[in-house]
Amino acid sequence: MAGQPIRVVIADDEPLIRAGIRMILNSDQEIAVVGEAADGREAVEAARAHAADVVLLDIQMPVLDGLSALPELRRAAPAARVIILTTFGERENVLRALEHGGAGFLLKDTAPAELIRAVRAAAAGDAYLSPAATRHVVERLASGREAARAEAARGRVAGLSEKERDVLALLGEGLSNADAGRRLHMSEATVKTYVSRILSKLDCENRVQAALLARDAGL
Repeated sequence: MAGQPIRVVIADDEPLIRAGIRMILNSDQEIAVVGEAADGREAVEAARAHAADVVLLDIQMPVLDGLSALPELRRAAPAARVIILTTFGERENVLRALEHGGAGFLLKDTAPAELIRAVRAAAAGDAYLSPAATRHVVERLASGREAARAEAARGRVAGLSEKERDVLALLGEGLSNADAGRRLHMSEATVKTYVSRILSKLDCENRVQAALLARDAGL
């Protein structure tokens, strides 16, 4: 995507919200808002029609809500990275969004600079969670009902090599490829290769799912 702006679709049923997000994103020369949608069904079509790199997807929308639209969007525009953007921070919304292939989760009170960072991170293949969303993800590990999930996660990561487990653990901390490389004394390209291998071995769609698995496994 060198030399090309990050193509973004904004999906929210409130025109003023869309206008505010559009203004923020268009202030960055490397981001272009190429489409908008007022409901989940329009979001799916807009992402496909405009070959979106990133979709900002609200949860509470008519016709088809964001969480229901997410699986359809992933099928219709598999290259698009989806960030859930909402006023609702309930834990189950965070988990459902991430487990269905979302690349991040931001609340609508997010600062403009953080919104731009999130879009850039998603376009680069990294996960981005707001601090509030991160707390929700971490809290789930404290619940007794997650014991079975943790056991299953440990079984899945058991087949990884020691170095792959080291990389996965850093994904669980939310580190980028570059930061993980510095921590492990590897090049960014080498870390990227490890990440691809890890996703394939663990049958994870993206880094976010791998990060959740790392946390479940206690890495």
